Amino acid sequence: MASTPPPPLAHDIALFHDLDGSLLDLAQRPDDVVVAPHLPGLLEALRHRLGGALAIVTGRQIQTVDRLLFPLQLPAAGLHGAELRRAGAATETRPAATDGLADALRRYFGDDPNILIEDKGMAVAVHYRLAPERAAECEAVASALASAMGLAATKGKMVIEVLPPQANKGYAVQSLMEQAPFAGRKPVFVGDDLTDENGILVAQAMGGYGVKVGAGPSAARYRLGSVLAVHRWLAAGAGLRNFV
Repeated sequence: MASTPPPPLAHDIALFHDLDGSLLDLAQRPDDVVVAPHLPGLLEALRHRLGGALAIVTGRQIQTVDRLLFPLQLPAAGLHGAELRRAGAATETRPAATDGLADALRRYFGDDPNILIEDKGMAVAVHYRLAPERAAECEAVASALASAMGLAATKGKMVIEVLPPQANKGYAVQSLMEQAPFAGRKPVFVGDDLTDENGILVAQAMGGYGVKVGAGPSAARYRLGSVLAVHRWLAAGAGLRNFV
C-alpha cells in the first residue's frame, strides 16, 4: 500500500481529478459539500500551467461540477464516464434506461431519512452514510435492481450507484486522452474512492501514475493524506506560493 507523496507536477502531464473526497471534503449529504474559496482560482492556475490538460472525473453530473466550481468549465467526465465533455465540445452521453429505478428504491426504503436516493438521470445513487448498519441491504437491493434492468452497480464510500454498463473512470481517462490537450501527455489520476481505482489503473497502464487520497488500499503508486494536502500539492504544481 503506497504511502509515498507524489512528485511535483510536471508540465507534460494530463491531470484527471476526482472531486468529492479529493478536491472537496466529504459531507454527510452530497448537497452539503463546501467548496474552498481558493479552489476555482487554484484550478484555473493549474489549467493554465498544464496547457489545458486538466479534467474533473466524478460521479456527479457535469452540470453540478460547473455549479460547484463556477465560473470554471473544465473538460469533465460525469456519472463515472456516462457523461463526457471534451475540451471546447458539448457533453456526450451514454444513455441508459433508468426510468422507474429511483422510484423503486424510494418505495423499498420508504421514509427512512437516513437513506438518500439521489436521481442523477442516467444514474441513481443510494447513500447510506447516515445508516451504515443498512450497508449490506442497500448494496443488495441496488445490485438486484441493476441486474434486472441491464445496468451496472458500483460501490463507493457509503454509497452504491447504478450506472450504464461500462461507465467507469478508466473509460473516461482513455477517451479524454485520445484528443488535445491531453493526447501525448503522461496521465495522472487523483482519487480517494473505490470508483477511482479504474482511473488510477488506466493512468498507470498508459505510463503515468495514480495518487490515492486518504487511507485505504489502492493500486496508486503515491498517496496524499487529505484534501488540504492535495490542494497544497496542486498549488506547488501551479507555481503558487503561500496560496493554501
